[in-house]
Amino acid sequence: MANFAKPSVPRFSVDVYQNEYLPEGGREVNAIVTVTATGGGTLAGGLGGGLSPAASDGRPSAAVAIMVDCSGSMDYPPAKMRNARDATAAAIDTLRDGTRFAVIAGTHVATEVYPGDGGLAVASPTTRHRAKQALRRLAAAGGTAIGTWLRLADRLLSSADVTLRHGILLTDGRNEHEAPEDLRAALDACAGRFTCDARGVGTDWEVKEVTGIASALLGTADIVADPAGLAADFTRMMETAMDKEVADVALRVWTPVGTAIRYVKQVAPAVADLTARRTEAGPRAGDYPTGSWGDESRDYHLCVEVPPAGLGREMLAARVSLVVPQPDGSAQDLGAQGLVRAVWTDDMTASTAISPQVAHYTGQAELAQVIKQGLDLRKVGDFDGATAKLGRAVQLASASGNADTAKLLSKVVDVVDAATGTVRLKTRVAEADEMTLETRSTKTVRVKK
Repeated sequence: MANFAKPSVPRFSVDVYQNEYLPEGGREVNAIVTVTATGGGTLAGGLGGGLSPAASDGRPSAAVAIMVDCSGSMDYPPAKMRNARDATAAAIDTLRDGTRFAVIAGTHVATEVYPGDGGLAVASPTTRHRAKQALRRLAAAGGTAIGTWLRLADRLLSSADVTLRHGILLTDGRNEHEAPEDLRAALDACAGRFTCDARGVGTDWEVKEVTGIASALLGTADIVADPAGLAADFTRMMETAMDKEVADVALRVWTPVGTAIRYVKQVAPAVADLTARRTEAGPRAGDYPTGSWGDESRDYHLCVEVPPAGLGREMLAARVSLVVPQPDGSAQDLGAQGLVRAVWTDDMTASTAISPQVAHYTGQAELAQVIKQGLDLRKVGDFDGATAKLGRAVQLASASGNADTAKLLSKVVDVVDAATGTVRLKTRVAEADEMTLETRSTKTVRVKK
């Protein structure tokens, strides 16, 4: 008789880091909310929404659509298309048995490569073999209309009754064969229906397009400057996708009468502003989407405006919990919450202290912003402005211990003094280095607790 592990649901926890003390008249409350999921591995069915159904091995059922750019530019150099086929094959090999999957060829139209019957295949040794045989049909020709790829992926992924829906998208060029509003409409239509990791290969694609796709669909974005690195990157992406255990988790923030949410941002492992993505969830409560979770931890910066109060008063400024919204409008509570407080005091030492966590992530958010500003100024020829912004970026990266970003910055500027942010722009910068810095500018380091 087969022995199956008892299904278990990942345990979520919420920790709040803040200085709750405000001076007289103080109105802004800042807190870092750390969300951690641990102890998953298998999931029980029957919990609804993003927690069901489960596959035969007890893990959550999943569906993946791999979208491969097959536009004409993928033939330059010819090895690029071969690398894309090899990477897709590596991703298919990484699929867990029972996972539903499809491969899409993307040009100015979207074409089903496998299984090709308007649905999804079920991963097994046989279907993996057939899918890899079908990859031989991938050939470079045509234009680029990414919105059509995403809409086809959505149709295929939604055809299966699964818990987790995920896309992997590869492009090597700009989205030149559809209007920007068409891509935006496709992203709006797909948001909340599946998550998607996006990759740009080579250096002829547009960073803002690729990062915009990943941001809208709560996935990751990165550059693979050398096509030879695609297989390893696709394998890592698929491994991460297969490790996800809960889909569609939302950060639910409740605030009392008289308060207002200024912003909610994810600040680790990367900066992502969730403020505009709020959906109402009852009186004075709103849900902010966070996507799918495996065993991992993320940090969020919550900023709340509270009404002024007298010295010695205290109030609950916000209550943060984790839920999985259901199709019928209800929500599955994941059993974890944190409280954000406000206390008014005349103790200047207490009220002027800055939480180390808040200070760290405020700096990390500024780091991402000044890198973007500096690169934009460099592109338009404002070299003095670019030097000032990128110098500030070097200073912030050094102070926070963000060694990866500091290394990327050193390929764009010559660092004279990291502590003061004194730099000189390099006269020649490899396009791949500049695009890598721009693409990875939002990646942060965790605060040292």
